[in-house]
Amino acid sequence: MDRNRRLKASSRVTVGSGNVFADLGLPEPDEELVKADLAIEIRGAIAARRLSQVAAARLMGIDQPKVSALLNGRLANFSSDRLMRLLAALGRDVDIRIRPAPRSRSRGRVRVLGEARA
Repeated sequence: MDRNRRLKASSRVTVGSGNVFADLGLPEPDEELVKADLAIEIRGAIAARRLSQVAAARLMGIDQPKVSALLNGRLANFSSDRLMRLLAALGRDVDIRIRPAPRSRSRGRVRVLGEARA
Protein backbone atom coordinates (compact mmCIF):
# COMPACT_ATOMS: atom_id res chain seq x y z
CA MET A 1 0.00 0.00 0.00
CA ASP A 2 1.51 3.34 -0.96
CA ARG A 3 1.98 6.17 1.56
CA ASN A 4 -1.02 8.27 0.40
CA ARG A 5 -3.36 5.32 0.65
CA ARG A 6 -2.11 4.50 4.16
CA LEU A 7 -2.65 8.13 5.22
CA LYS A 8 -6.18 8.13 3.82
CA ALA A 9 -7.01 4.85 5.50
CA SER A 10 -5.74 6.05 8.90
CA SER A 11 -7.04 9.63 8.71
CA ARG A 12 -10.21 10.57 10.50
CA VAL A 13 -12.01 13.83 10.10
CA THR A 14 -14.06 15.18 12.95
CA VAL A 15 -16.53 17.92 12.15
CA GLY A 16 -16.18 20.77 14.61
CA SER A 17 -18.99 22.48 16.45
CA GLY A 18 -17.95 25.94 15.27
CA ASN A 19 -16.42 26.68 18.67
CA VAL A 20 -12.90 25.34 19.05
CA PHE A 21 -13.04 25.93 22.81
CA ALA A 22 -16.08 23.65 23.12
CA ASP A 23 -14.42 21.08 20.87
CA LEU A 24 -11.42 21.08 23.21
CA GLY A 25 -13.70 20.61 26.23
CA LEU A 26 -12.69 23.85 27.92
CA PRO A 27 -14.91 25.36 30.61
CA GLU A 28 -17.04 28.35 29.50
CA PRO A 29 -16.38 27.82 25.77
CA ASP A 30 -18.89 30.48 24.64
CA GLU A 31 -17.19 33.12 26.79
CA GLU A 32 -13.76 32.09 25.48
CA LEU A 33 -14.93 32.35 21.88
CA VAL A 34 -16.42 35.81 22.48
CA LYS A 35 -13.18 36.98 24.09
CA ALA A 36 -11.13 35.61 21.19
CA ASP A 37 -13.39 37.32 18.66
CA LEU A 38 -13.18 40.62 20.56
CA ALA A 39 -9.38 40.31 20.66
CA ILE A 40 -9.37 39.79 16.88
CA GLU A 41 -11.38 43.00 16.50
CA ILE A 42 -8.92 44.85 18.78
CA ARG A 43 -6.01 43.57 16.69
CA GLY A 44 -7.78 44.80 13.56
CA ALA A 45 -8.47 48.23 15.07
CA ILE A 46 -4.82 48.61 16.10
CA ALA A 47 -3.61 47.50 12.67
CA ALA A 48 -6.07 49.77 10.83
CA ARG A 49 -4.74 52.76 12.73
CA ARG A 50 -1.14 51.55 12.36
CA LEU A 51 -0.56 51.95 16.08
CA SER A 52 2.47 50.67 17.92
CA GLN A 53 1.78 48.64 21.03
CA VAL A 54 2.88 51.62 23.13
CA ALA A 55 0.52 53.99 21.31
CA ALA A 56 -2.33 51.47 21.53
CA ALA A 57 -1.68 51.01 25.23
CA ARG A 58 -1.82 54.77 25.76
CA LEU A 59 -5.16 55.04 23.94
CA MET A 60 -6.67 52.08 25.80
CA GLY A 61 -5.34 53.13 29.20
CA ILE A 62 -3.37 49.93 29.81
CA ASP A 63 0.34 49.15 29.78
CA GLN A 64 2.22 47.80 26.76
CA PRO A 65 2.75 44.27 28.19
CA LYS A 66 -1.05 43.92 28.45
CA VAL A 67 -1.37 44.95 24.79
CA SER A 68 1.23 42.33 23.90
CA ALA A 69 -0.61 39.66 25.89
CA LEU A 70 -3.90 40.59 24.23
CA LEU A 71 -2.42 40.53 20.71
CA ASN A 72 -0.85 37.15 21.42
CA GLY A 73 -4.11 35.59 22.56
CA ARG A 74 -3.35 35.49 26.28
CA LEU A 75 -6.80 36.56 27.41
CA ALA A 76 -7.13 35.03 30.88
CA ASN A 77 -6.85 38.44 32.56
CA PHE A 78 -9.40 40.11 30.28
CA SER A 79 -13.18 39.94 30.66
CA SER A 80 -15.51 40.40 27.71
CA ASP A 81 -16.65 43.67 29.25
CA ARG A 82 -13.09 44.94 29.50
CA LEU A 83 -12.35 43.96 25.90
CA MET A 84 -15.45 45.85 24.75
CA ARG A 85 -14.29 48.94 26.65
CA LEU A 86 -10.86 48.65 25.00
CA LEU A 87 -12.52 48.54 21.58
CA ALA A 88 -14.47 51.70 22.43
CA ALA A 89 -11.22 53.38 23.48
CA LEU A 90 -9.84 52.51 20.04
CA GLY A 91 -12.75 54.31 18.39
CA ARG A 92 -14.97 51.31 17.70
CA ASP A 93 -18.68 51.22 18.48
CA VAL A 94 -19.78 48.03 20.23
CA ASP A 95 -23.47 47.25 19.84
CA ILE A 96 -25.23 44.49 21.76
CA ARG A 97 -28.38 43.15 20.11
CA ILE A 98 -30.69 40.69 21.81
CA ARG A 99 -33.29 38.70 19.87
CA PRO A 100 -35.12 35.38 20.21
CA ALA A 101 -33.24 32.29 19.11
CA PRO A 102 -34.77 30.42 16.19
CA ARG A 103 -36.96 27.47 17.08
CA SER A 104 -34.37 25.14 15.55
CA ARG A 105 -32.11 25.82 18.57
CA SER A 106 -33.14 25.26 22.16
CA ARG A 107 -30.45 27.65 23.47
CA GLY A 108 -29.46 31.12 22.46
CA ARG A 109 -25.88 31.97 21.51
CA VAL A 110 -23.48 34.79 22.07
CA ARG A 111 -21.24 35.88 19.24
CA VAL A 112 -19.20 38.79 17.96
CA LEU A 113 -19.89 40.14 14.49
CA GLY A 114 -17.30 42.57 13.21
CA GLU A 115 -18.21 45.16 10.60
CA ALA A 116 -17.13 42.90 7.72
CA ARG A 117 -19.03 39.93 9.18
CA ALA A 118 -22.25 41.69 10.23
